[in-house]
Amino acid sequence: MGMRKRASGAVLAFATAMIAGGALAQPIVGQPVDGAIGFQTAYAPLKHDVIFFHDMILLPIITAITLFVAGLLLWCVFRYNKKSNPTPARWSHNTMVEVIWTAMPVLILMFISIFSFKLLFAYHDMPKADMTVKVTGYQWYWGYAYPDQKIDEITSSVMPEAEAKAKGLPFRLAAHDPMVVPVNKVVRVLVTGADVIHAFAMPAFGNKIDAIPGRINQTWFKAEKIGTYYGQCSELCGIDHAFMPIQINVVSQADFDAWAASKAPKPAVATPAALSAPGPAPTGAVPATPAPGADVNPAAPPKPAPPVGPKAAATKTSAPTRIAAPSVKLAALN
Repeated sequence: MGMRKRASGAVLAFATAMIAGGALAQPIVGQPVDGAIGFQTAYAPLKHDVIFFHDMILLPIITAITLFVAGLLLWCVFRYNKKSNPTPARWSHNTMVEVIWTAMPVLILMFISIFSFKLLFAYHDMPKADMTVKVTGYQWYWGYAYPDQKIDEITSSVMPEAEAKAKGLPFRLAAHDPMVVPVNKVVRVLVTGADVIHAFAMPAFGNKIDAIPGRINQTWFKAEKIGTYYGQCSELCGIDHAFMPIQINVVSQADFDAWAASKAPKPAVATPAALSAPGPAPTGAVPATPAPGADVNPAAPPKPAPPVGPKAAATKTSAPTRIAAPSVKLAALN
């Protein structure tokens, strides 16, 4: 009994340690997992809809069609081979069979289209956005701009391998200056390209949209859980295509406000020394405090006072008076 209790206790302790270790060592969201099958775990409403459409609609229909066709093939192989059916039938077609195999695919596609259009409408029917992020793809990095927070474009590039390993982060997924968004907020993403076609893909949120130069595409997501999420460019965009990771840090609203305040441009403030500094010295000798009515520039000739009263019109229209030069007597020169 003692050995059995000790063995049971050891098994229970081992199981508890394994469960605790699995809870602490959560998989990196966006990193490939050995032996995994199916979609990545959903962390946004659109991805939940994608998984439902695939697992609950497409997969059962595909499985049923596959089994049905395989059963028909096996039936034909064993029922109508030469040994089981030495005398073949002479008929070439059957009207009822042709109607069934024509109508059934149409009905199946109509049934699929109901859920397909609903999912497509969910992607385009974006709720009221809480914030906007403009994403620009470059060769080979990403630029994130926050127009609502007055944050200019932030360059996000791949983290070097040595730095990623030192920080315990996945190489070619971790990035410098990642996108930062608040949790449970609708984020509108405007996507474009600066040089060639890229693709903004975040599997955990169900987003994948092309970044095309000269065109702005739009998508949205609403992250449901605080954490770090990884994606990559999904378009063959050049030699360093594999070095365009997408990292999105989902934080609380307070942390996002603090981050946005640290990234927002600071207004220029004039220092007291700059305010009290004398300006450039004026040219010419100008009195510091000119007398009332005195001309500020004494070098300029005094301006005549404008005519006042009825004589003003006459003065303006009358021709200028010529001053006769003094006459010179020739006799005085002799």
